[in-house]
Amino acid sequence: WLGPFGIRYVPLAHSIAEGNALVIDTPYGRVFHTGDWKLDDEPVIGVPATAEELTELGDSGVLALVCDSTNVFNAKPSGSEGAVRDGLLETVGGLTGRVVVTTFASNVARLQTLGEVAIATGRQLCVAGRSLDRIIGVAKSCGYLKDFPDTIDPDSAMRLPRREVMVLATGGQGESRAALARISGGSHPIKLEAGDAVVFSSRQIPGNELAIGRIQNQLAFKGVSIVTDRQSMIHVSGHPGRPELEALYRWIRPEMLVPVHGEIRHMAEQARVGQAAGIPRTIVQKNGDLIRLAPNGPHKLGEEVNGRLVLDGEVIAPADGAAMVARRKLAENGLVTVALAVSLEGKLKSQVEVAAIGIPLEDDLADFVSEAQVDVADAVSALKGDKKRDRRAVAEAVRLAGRRAAQRWSGKKPVVQVLLREG
Repeated sequence: WLGPFGIRYVPLAHSIAEGNALVIDTPYGRVFHTGDWKLDDEPVIGVPATAEELTELGDSGVLALVCDSTNVFNAKPSGSEGAVRDGLLETVGGLTGRVVVTTFASNVARLQTLGEVAIATGRQLCVAGRSLDRIIGVAKSCGYLKDFPDTIDPDSAMRLPRREVMVLATGGQGESRAALARISGGSHPIKLEAGDAVVFSSRQIPGNELAIGRIQNQLAFKGVSIVTDRQSMIHVSGHPGRPELEALYRWIRPEMLVPVHGEIRHMAEQARVGQAAGIPRTIVQKNGDLIRLAPNGPHKLGEEVNGRLVLDGEVIAPADGAAMVARRKLAENGLVTVALAVSLEGKLKSQVEVAAIGIPLEDDLADFVSEAQVDVADAVSALKGDKKRDRRAVAEAVRLAGRRAAQRWSGKKPVVQVLLREG
């Protein structure tokens, strides 16, 4: 128990080892929170709850089902890890050159499968990538990967005949510093050539298409074959397709559905699917929404402050806070610093000093500085009346003059820092 809440785990299949849903008992009813899940008739690791066990949970009465929405638009089930094992055995078994396989490092079941594939196809296994090394070590220490083959280092792998090597590599999402990017670019000890193959046992995360495409183009230029889940059964999602959602609805039979995990369009679609399946009430919410489930729910009570935090040096700061926003502006547009002395009457009392960082001017920098100095001096002289004695008005005129000069010369609108002294 946690305060008034009774909590227990219900094992469900997912792409991490032994994922669990939560059954949360409250004074107003039972909440079933799936977390990330899928249905898998042939899991490689773990023993997920059966349809009978989930039906029994539904028979006990469930107030609210809080459910993963990620793959609601998929009309087919997600598929089994057992089927992936068969697909990888067939794919790798049919290749004659050096084979590199990339997958999500956190998918311990997939790593178990790939270890079995290496043994079954007579290949020595090489691991390229720190995160894979770390996950394999942690998984073994927790009792997983018991029959995982011993691995060899890249130099040893390169001394073996090409058909006797399989490399597990990080970087299937196009990460520029990961092993696969370095292999494709020729800067890694593992070298590929025509007749070799790279197997992507993963899906493209939206937003990574260009980075993945660059790596695949480099591989294709070398004559390396590329195998993805479009050609072979070498990957399945860890999230439920629509048939799996509908099956869970039949088993759990909740009074209400709260879709989570996905964009608004995914959650809205799951709400629609749930209503069509006979769930009486649904609510679509966004990050920060405070929802009352009972009594008389579900409905929105209000909003809470939310967002991402980042570790910046030794400080934890909001990702969209002023410091991070300013940092991004500096990175995108550069910095111009203008220093000058102005009397209390608004008269320029020193030479205007201008410095620029991150502005793409190269050989034109000196000419830009000279022109910006003139523009700033003219802007100060042009101030009239009370504005000449208003320090904020003077600083703003200087800032705008410096930015306009930079925009003329570079097309950028840099951050302009004004150092205004009294002359």
